[in-house]
Amino acid sequence: MKHYLVITLFFLVAFNATAQSKKEQDQAAIKKMCGCYEVTFNFAETFNYSSDSLYKPSETKVDKGLEWAQLVEDADNKISIQHLLQVGNPASPHIVKHWRQDWLFQNKDFYMFDGDNKWNFVTKTEDEVEGQWTQKVYQVDDSPRYEGSATWVHVDGKSYWENTTTAPLPRREYTKRSDYNVTLRGNRHEITEYGWLHDQDNAKVIRAEGKDDVTLAKEKGYNTYVKVDDSRCQAAQDWWKAHQDKWSTVRAKWDEVYGRHKNLQLEEKVDNKLLYKYLFDDENYNTAKQINPVIDSFIKE
Repeated sequence: MKHYLVITLFFLVAFNATAQSKKEQDQAAIKKMCGCYEVTFNFAETFNYSSDSLYKPSETKVDKGLEWAQLVEDADNKISIQHLLQVGNPASPHIVKHWRQDWLFQNKDFYMFDGDNKWNFVTKTEDEVEGQWTQKVYQVDDSPRYEGSATWVHVDGKSYWENTTTAPLPRREYTKRSDYNVTLRGNRHEITEYGWLHDQDNAKVIRAEGKDDVTLAKEKGYNTYVKVDDSRCQAAQDWWKAHQDKWSTVRAKWDEVYGRHKNLQLEEKVDNKLLYKYLFDDENYNTAKQINPVIDSFIKE
C-alpha cells in the first residue's frame, strides 16, 4: 500500500510539473508579442459568393507602421498588452492609441459579437476551457471587439494559437461597406524568428434575425510584426507613461460594465460623435468623473 501511494504521489507531482511547464510556455509565447515592431498589414479579398453581377470586391489593402506593444498587466492568469502606433516624422512622431489584447487563462465568461453593435454574454463550462487561453480584443476606446478561446500549441519548434470567432467589421471596411455586418475571423497568432505573425482567414457574413448566416465573400489577412530595437519606439513608451493612469480609469469603467454579465449593445454615436473621439480628448475627458458618464451614454439599456 505504501509503495502504491509513493508511485501515485510521484505521478501527481510529475503531472502538475508538466502542466505548469506548459502554462509557463504559453505565458512566454504571449509576452513575446511585446516590444517594438515594424508592422505590415496585408488584406486581400479572395473569393466572393454574391449573386450580384455588379459586385465589387474590396481593394487589396497594404499598410505599414511602427508599433509599440506595451505589457500592461502580467499576472498568473492574465496578461494584458496595449498596442500604440507611432506615426509621422520620426524626429517628432504622433502616437495613436491602438487595439488592446488581454489573455485570460481558463476564462469562462465571453462577450460574443452578434451584429448591429451587440455582444451576447455567454458562459462556458470548466471542461470547455480547460488549459485554454482566451484572447479578448478591444477597440481603441477599450470597448469590446471580439474574443475567443483556444489552446496554445508548442510543437516542432513552433508556438501558435488558433481560434475562429465573430467580430465587427474592421475600420478599413465599415467606412466603405454596408453589404455585410459580421466578420467571421479565423485568427492565428504564431511566434516567429523575426517576431510574430497574425495570420487571418476571414469570412464576410450577412446576418439577419431568424435567418441562416450567408457568406458574401472571404478574405486573407497576413500581418507581420518584425522585431526592432525598443529604442525606436521610445516616443510611444514615453506617451504611455504620461497617459497610462487615464486609460487605467477607462479600463476600470469597462470592467464594471463587463462585470454585469449581461448582453451589451452600444450606440454607434452620441450627439453625432464616436466614443473614441470623446476619450481621445485629454483636456475634457481625463478623470473618472468625466469618463464614466460618457461611456454610460453609449450603453443601450
